[in-house]
Order: sequence, then C-alpha cells, then structure tokens
Amino acid sequence: MTTAEKLASVRQRMQECTLDMMIVLTADPHHSEYLPDYYKTRAWLSGFTGSAGTLVITRDEAALFTDGRYFIQAERQLAGSGITLMRMRAPGVPTLEEYVRSKCHENMRIGTDFSLLSEKQARLWADWSEAGAQLVDSGDLVGSLWTDRPPLPDHPVVRMADEIAGETTHAKIERIRGEMNKAGARVHVLSMLDEIAWTLNVRGEDVANTPVVISYLAVLPETALWFVDERKVPAAVRESLSREGVEVRPYASVFETVRGLAGTFLLDPETTTAQMYKAVENAGVIEGKDPVIGMKCIKNTREIEGLRHCHEQDGAAVTRFMYWLKTRADIDHLTEMEASEKLAEFREMQPGYTMPSFDTICAYGPNAAMMHYKATEESNAPLKRSGFLLIDSGGQYEDGTTDITRTFVLGELSDRQRLHFTAVLRSVIRLCSAVFLQGMQGKSLDILARGPVWDLGIDYRCGTGHGVGFRLNVHEGPNSFRWHESPGRGEEAVIEPGMVTTDEPGIYLEGEYGIRTENELLCRVRETNEYGTFLEFETITYVPVDLDAVIPEQMSMDERKWLNAYHAEIRRRILPYMQTEDERAWLETATRAI
Repeated sequence: MTTAEKLASVRQRMQECTLDMMIVLTADPHHSEYLPDYYKTRAWLSGFTGSAGTLVITRDEAALFTDGRYFIQAERQLAGSGITLMRMRAPGVPTLEEYVRSKCHENMRIGTDFSLLSEKQARLWADWSEAGAQLVDSGDLVGSLWTDRPPLPDHPVVRMADEIAGETTHAKIERIRGEMNKAGARVHVLSMLDEIAWTLNVRGEDVANTPVVISYLAVLPETALWFVDERKVPAAVRESLSREGVEVRPYASVFETVRGLAGTFLLDPETTTAQMYKAVENAGVIEGKDPVIGMKCIKNTREIEGLRHCHEQDGAAVTRFMYWLKTRADIDHLTEMEASEKLAEFREMQPGYTMPSFDTICAYGPNAAMMHYKATEESNAPLKRSGFLLIDSGGQYEDGTTDITRTFVLGELSDRQRLHFTAVLRSVIRLCSAVFLQGMQGKSLDILARGPVWDLGIDYRCGTGHGVGFRLNVHEGPNSFRWHESPGRGEEAVIEPGMVTTDEPGIYLEGEYGIRTENELLCRVRETNEYGTFLEFETITYVPVDLDAVIPEQMSMDERKWLNAYHAEIRRRILPYMQTEDERAWLETATRAI
C-alpha cells in the first residue's frame, strides 16, 4: 500500500468511528524512545522513519510535526505523500496544539490511542473541549489496519550480577518503598522499561539496541509484581527474583490486577498512560515524580567503575577504526555502509560487548548535515579524498553504555571547514571544563558549549547533551544540556554528582557538511568550602580528536592545554589495546601535543 492508500483506509475507519481527526503518536505503552517494531505505526502509515514525530489526520488534510533533527529526512520521506511537514519551532509554524485548536469546531471528535498517551498529555489536550472538541480513546485504530505487522518480541531475560549492578534488587525496591511511604502511597506502578530493568537488575532484547524487557512492575508493601511474558523468563531468573520478593505475573493481566489492588497509588502522570490512570480511577492516586528516575541517573561506585572500563574498550575499538580509516590508501573505494560495518567489527572484538546502543550514523559530506541520518542502499554515499566523515555510534557492554561522535578528515579541507571544526572542538572543551556550584541546571550550562558556535552566527537545532544509562537507554533522563524549553527533555534538571551526560555540540550546513564531536561527562565533586560544593566533569570517552582539522591559533592557551592533557590520557589508556607497532606509532602521532 502507498501512503495515500493507507491514509484513505484510516479516513474510512475514522468515518466509521465518527472521528473528525486522528492523532497518531510515536509511542508504545511504556513511553520508550526507540520502539519495538510492533509499535511503529506512525512510521508505517506516513513513511517517515525518524524516531520522533506526531501525525495529525483530518478528513482532508494530514500534517506531521517533528523537530529540527529530522527536517531534511522528513522532507525527503514525505515527498509526494500528501502529508505536510510541520517544522517544530521554526518561524511561523504553529505548535501541534495550536494547529489542532485551529481546526476545532463544535461537537468535533478527536481520536488517539490512550494506551500510548501519557496522562499528562491527555490533560493538556483535554482543554480542546473549550473550542468545542472532545478527545476520545480510539484504541489501536491505525495498527488494526497493518496486516503484516511484526509480532511483539520474545527474547529471553537475563539477570545482571549484583557485583556489576552495585546494588541488589531487594535494596532498590526498599528504596522505592521508602519514597512511597513518604508520599503516603501503598502501590507504585512502573511503566518505563529502563526503570523496570534497573530495579530488577534484568536485561533483555525487546527493543533494538536497548537491553530492556517489555513489562510493568507494581511495588507493594510486602511484594512486587512483575507483569511480563512469562515465556521469556527462565526458571533460574524467576527463582532469583522470588528470593528478592518479586513475583512474576502474565503481562496481559496487569490492568485486571491493578484494578483489584487496594490502597492509594503513587503515579507519575508524565510516565504513566491515560489507560493506566483509567484502570485505577476508583482508587486514590497520589501524584509525584517517579522516584526511580532520580535513583537510576545517579551512578553508584561500581557502575562508575564499569563505565570507565567499557569506555576504554569502546575507545580502543573506535581508535583502531580511526587508524584503519586514516591510513587507507583506497579510501575512495569505500562507502558509508562499509565504513559503518568495519567499525562494528572492531566493537565486536571487544570482550563484554553485546550490541550497538543505537543505529550508527555514518555520514559523508552533505549527508552529515542530517543529524540523525542513517545510510540506506539508496543514500549510501561513496567516500572521497576530501571533506569530513561524521560517525555517531555507541555500544552496549556488560558493564555500561557508550555514545561517541567523531568527525574524521578524509582529505582536503577548506579554511571554513577547519574554522567550524575548531569552533565545535572549543565548544566541547568549554562545557567539559566547567566548574560550577551544586544546584546548577543543565540549561544554565548549555550556553558554555554554544558560545564558540554562536560567535560565528551559527546554531545547532538540538540539545547539547543527554543523560546516558548503565547498560540501558543511551538517552536517559532527567539530566541534559539544552537552553530552550522542550517538554520532557530535562532542561530544568539539576546536574548532580554521579550523573553521566553527553557533550556534543555541532555545526550542520544543509547541502554541505556536518561536524559533531561528542564525549560523555561524569559529574563529580571538586571541593566543598564556605561557598558551597563545587562540581566538575570528568571526560570518560577516550578517542582522539582528529588534529588534521584543528587550527591551534583559534584556540586559547587553556583550550590547547586541555586538549593536550586529554590526548595524553588517551595514550595512557588506549595504547595497551593497540595490537601492532604501526597502530601504536600512529596513536602517538594522533595524540601529539599542539
């Protein structure tokens, strides 16, 4: 079916259900960023495959709202579909809410799937009633038309050893109960997959590149109920969880069970669906921030040790790839996909590596201007002996998660390209060198990174950084660096010791090139004195910056000092992983002082 045919089928179903508008979300019942294929209904319907977007369908129009990361990709994929691209936050473009409100009329019915809609969003959209519209639960109307829909995944569950996790499941659940007691609640329902995996010290393969398990978890005073496809839970895992007070229940029984639970529920309307709220509407509900969010983002001592170790392994893989790329005589015989596959080979050589942490972005030349580009057979660009190759990639290891971007020089560069590369590097250094008082929010630190880029009259249409999980989601809240408000993105979150956040400014010129340099930063205490507690960052990514594009004269003495010290640390950590004399000699040169 073409996109036009799919839209026609949806409109026919809308008419049967007396709906005037459909809002198709990019979501699953667990508010996952990356979805199991089963839940990619918006992508199936629209043809736009980016990870963020909302499709609005009326009887005679269709519009897709997405953010600046996907403008170029969405424009290409929506061409000829009959769907209008709405560039979020671009001048003159209405918000989704403004667009819908402009279409509202008396007795209008707007449908969306409440099993995918957060309670918080449902309340915000409920005010459309003032304009004469009613928001109704349409159920899985769009998905029911998807005849070849992939099944839900059925990968087996594994348990993470306590010595790797640094805390037992029982201890974590007791901490959750402590927060429940403070709130006066008897039941807390967790829906977010990474929170459940963290709490139970389990991992799975239900979402691509993210080792989580599709499930719900209900914490009660004396037990915890894990709602999961029981076929995926080996007997040994079930027994070990039982010893820690966790009972396994069928996934499909969650709503029937929670309806029958007595007592007050602690729920977070931002992470809980409107469907779950409906299920417990006859019970008392105390609303508050999900306590696991704040627990999970602060890495314990053992997790930090694991992260440093896995970043060394990952750094070795990416550095060996960099050597392979930079020393090839036949670089102009390679393509983006071949380079990406070679990097994957180097990662797969590392002990403890399990899977990528997201789909690798390997983008040459103009393709790198698309922040979330993914090479396909149609777009797979051949490399040339000029310009930049941008690779944003990461790995899941038994003791951590990595996310790194490097922009590699393949040959001749213009003065402007070198200027932009150096500005991005200076932006990275400005942020990671920050010393700040405890209590600072990510939005207050973001400007440090943007300064050198803004000085050139350029901006990048995304945040500067995001939290990273521990063998979990590569994008983890609440911590982030972003100066503008973006609901759910964590710009208000305070940066605390133990948080890991990326530092990834960039410059993206459509039709020309893209540059990004990304490291992960561990927040730690620097000192405490009469003025308070001062914090700083430790860079835990260990891969050289390509000095072939750096203009030292554009950097301050302190910036050069930082870069030289960083490269010295890379030599100390990564040289032992280099397997030949040629690799070791190359790394010495690649990390030379400037």
